[in-house]
This record gives sequence, structure tokens and C-alpha cells, in this order.
Amino acid sequence: MECTRVEYWCACLFKSLRADDGGMEELATEKEAEESHRQDSVNLLTFILLLTLTILTIWLFKHRRVRFLHETGLAMIYGLLVGVILRYGIPSTSYHNKTPPSCTLQEGPVSTVLLNVSGKFFEYTLKGEINLKEIHSVEQNDMLRKLTFDPEVFFNILLPPIIFHAGYSLKKRHFFRNLGSIITYAFLGTAISCFVIGNLMYGVVKLMQVLGQLTDKFYYTDCLFFGAIISATDPVTVLAIFNELHADGDLYALLFGESVMNDAVAIVLSSSIVAYQPSGANTHTFDASAFFKSVGIFLGIFSGSFAMGAVIGVVTLHCFPLLETALFFLMSWSTFLLAEACGFTGVVAVLFCGITQAHYTYNNLSEESTKRTKQLFEVLHFLAENFIFSYMGLALFTFQNHVFSPIFIFGAFIAIFIGRALNIYPLSFLINLGRRHKIRGNFQHMMMFAGLRGAMAFALAIRDTATYARQMMFTTTLLIVFFTVWVFGGGTTPMLSWLHIRVGVDPDQDLQPCGDKGQSKTKQESAWLFRLWYTFDHNYLKPILTHSGPPLTSTLPACCGPLARCLTSPQAYEVKPHTHTQSLNQSV
Repeated sequence: MECTRVEYWCACLFKSLRADDGGMEELATEKEAEESHRQDSVNLLTFILLLTLTILTIWLFKHRRVRFLHETGLAMIYGLLVGVILRYGIPSTSYHNKTPPSCTLQEGPVSTVLLNVSGKFFEYTLKGEINLKEIHSVEQNDMLRKLTFDPEVFFNILLPPIIFHAGYSLKKRHFFRNLGSIITYAFLGTAISCFVIGNLMYGVVKLMQVLGQLTDKFYYTDCLFFGAIISATDPVTVLAIFNELHADGDLYALLFGESVMNDAVAIVLSSSIVAYQPSGANTHTFDASAFFKSVGIFLGIFSGSFAMGAVIGVVTLHCFPLLETALFFLMSWSTFLLAEACGFTGVVAVLFCGITQAHYTYNNLSEESTKRTKQLFEVLHFLAENFIFSYMGLALFTFQNHVFSPIFIFGAFIAIFIGRALNIYPLSFLINLGRRHKIRGNFQHMMMFAGLRGAMAFALAIRDTATYARQMMFTTTLLIVFFTVWVFGGGTTPMLSWLHIRVGVDPDQDLQPCGDKGQSKTKQESAWLFRLWYTFDHNYLKPILTHSGPPLTSTLPACCGPLARCLTSPQAYEVKPHTHTQSLNQSV
């Protein structure tokens, strides 16, 4: 909602205010400001204690080798307990006993109101809608509103380190070995899941309308939007167990790569659906021109965000470890904010910024900076992720505008199961037609099982809860995240055993050269497009952007000698030369 100033003479409000100067001045006294500051400190301390308790329990679980509950599920449980205490354990002490005055505005609700009281103007800011059942518990509502974070906090502060760490910690060898499959699952699979879930949920909404369970508007575009946000998978629990047990590297890469790219696709897809504006009186019917416009917006946002992240990701310093780490950190965060400010998607930009920095910038850092940056982003990712999962548990009781609809919730569970199945199994069949190293049936079942919903789906759902439809989506998304993290996350270890998936695998040994010709599996199974890209990257981009790779003087034509000597750093001549085949096998 844009900040609009409205000069409004509300006579019915004056009667209840007793507009004398002394009474109004008391509302802004230093004592009240101090009390508000103390309350804000208590709220932040609550989240810090939640994280501390989660970390201590994780430490205990790791010592006891407990795997049935991951730290994310544990953080949600602690958040639930604190939410119950805050919601029902703190008595209401409201002094607003009187019936609030009724005022009518010609336009909709505004974010800022100016009141003229006895010649003095006072500014009032909208805090949010109050539940009618708790209209006399204003103080408690105010406390719960303070515990409800602004959605922009999630997008601008908590999400960037999570997404960046995903790109920065990418295991390139297995990832590029399965690049074609990952892209297929992430792009085509997410689109299939979105439209399957959206259309199934539209049928559920129509059923609710027939049964009289729908109390407000719920359009087809709302159903598609729900399909987009709930298609964002986040198998953080499964991948953590995979990493701990050293499960099969290809399966790990498929799940990790799909979830990383899938988050980016889901957020751009949801933005494109919001931008879908058909012409005519009914703005929620299908329109071909508006559809292709949305597709164009999707491609434009994704490609623009990708380019921005890749360009900013190569900026770095050298020789001073503290300055290197500081610039590395600022470049990653500013990539997200710059993309959002330019109308692109920060999630896509910061993801590819992380991949670019891991591939190029990382090679230019000093040894001390490489360790420092890796540890810094690992800690930020851990804290941000657990904070979000703790807040999910808290939000179930502190969020004041939940819309619980059993029919919609049950229909959503069925829809995401069908959407995931129509994503994994048909696409796996098509991928296997052109893949040498087939995706086996047990891998497909595990990918189906590991389609958890998590931080990204929650962040997309909480970003807009202004309408009845969006409030119902948020409540349903929250319950789906709880169920998938607890049930499917906790069942990962038994499922690995039941499906006979390899564990205890050394990822380096898994990619050792095989056969008489000394060719690795990676070289055999890399797509021709990737091999073409690698040749260009190894011969031209790496020598320009890093100190590794062959000098440009040995890869560019002789006529480009002066340009090659200008663009090649002195350190590049100190690197031992590698053959093209050796470099390919070692890089990926």
C-alpha cells in the first residue's frame, strides 16, 4: 500500500479523544517511548533465545546421532510453543474498554491519516487490521503485530544469504554432470507443477463455492499464484541428511540443483502471474495477448536478473584479506537489492552472483579470504534459515488474519502430491531417453518423496496477505510446510534404506577416471552444450577474470597478441599449463 496522506475531519473521533493539549502530549512522552523500546527489545530477545535453544538442541542431537528430526523441524516446534504462550498465556490488560467510534472514508483504508485537533495536526500510521473478536485487546494485538515481521524483512535481509549460499556452495562436478536434467526439472517441472496445482485448486474453489464455504472472492489467477508459490521446493532437511550420510552424489546434485533453480523459477513465475492483466471488463479470464505478455515478462525478468548477478559477481579486490571479504559480502548483498530496485528478481540475481563468485572471484581471493568468506556465508545461511523456520512456528499463533479452510487445505495436499508426481515421473522418462547414466526408479521415488516446501514458499506467501484469498493461501502454505518438514524430513533416513540408495559414498572417488582411456564419467556424460561452453570459459573467460587457466597469449590468435598481453595478469603465467581434457575432468 502506498503511503497516502489524507486530511480528514473526523468529528465522531473528536468526541472520544477529549482533544486538549495536555492529553495529546501525554501520548508521546518519554516514558511511553522507553516502554515501547523495552517491548521491542523483548521481542527480538525472544527470537534470539529461540535460535539459541535450537542450536543447543542440535548440538545434543548430533552427539546422540539423532536423525528423525532435523534442526529446521525443531526450530518450528520451538516457535509453536512460544507462539502458544504469547497468544494464550499473556492476559489482556487493555484499557480501551469503550466502543471505538465509527468513521466512514470515501476511499479505501489509507496508511497515514492527518487529524486536526484544536489547531494542531497529528499524524497516525496504519498498523493493520484488528480481529473483531479481539477488538478490546488492543495492547495484546499490538504486541502480536510487533512480532509479525514486515515481509520485506524476509526478502531483503533473510533470503539473500540463504540463496547466495546455495549458489556459492554448489558442488560443480556433480551439478554440471546433471545440468540438463536439473534445468528440465527446474523450469519445465516447476511450470507443470504450477499449472497442475493451480487448475486443481480452481476446482476446489468452485466446490467450496457450491458448498457455501467461500466467503469472499477467489479468482483463477489467485489459484495459479498459489500453484506458483507452493511449487517452490526446499528439501533442506533431506539434503542435510544426504550430506551427513554421504548419499549418492548424483541424487544429491539432482535434488540440490532442482531446489536451487526451482526457487528462482517459482518467484519469477509468481511475479509473471501477478503481472497478468487481461484487457476488458473481466480481468480474471484467459486472454491470449496477456498470456504471451506474461511469458515475455518471465523471460525478461529471468534473463535480466541472471545477467546482473553474473556481472556483479566478478567484482573483487586482491592482497588485503579484510577488504576482500568485505567487498565480497557487499557485492553479494547489493546484487539482490539492485535487482529488486531495477524491477528484476533479487533471488535469481543473487543465486547466479553466488555461482559466478564461486567459479571466478573465489580464485582471485587470498587463502585467508577464501576460508573467511566460506565460513561467513555458512554462518549467515544457518542463522537466517533457522530464524525463518522458528518464525513459521510463531506465525501460526501470532498472525491475526488466518483463514482456515479444511476443504482448501485438504485439496492443496492432494494437488501438490499430484503436481509433484506429474513433474518427476514423466520428465524423468523423457530425460532418460537422451541420458547415458539413467535416473533409476529409486532415484525418482526419492525425488518425489523429497519435494518438501519450506522457506521460499513461506516468504512468497507472507509477502501479500491483504486479501481473503491471500490469507487463505498463507495459512495453507504454513500447514503444508509444517507437515512436509516433519513427516517427509523425518522419514528421509528410513526411505533411503527402503529404496536401497547408496550411502557412505566418497564424491571424489565416485568421479575417478574409469576405463583404459582414462576418461571420467563426467566427461562421458557431460552435455555437448556444456562442453562447448567449457571450452570458451577455459580458454577466454577464466584467463580474463581470474589468475587461473592458460594465458590468453596461448589461446588467442597471434594477431591479438597485444590485447592478450594487456588482459592477462602476471599471475596467470605462473600457473602450470593443463591440457584441455585434463582441465575438463578436474573442473567439473
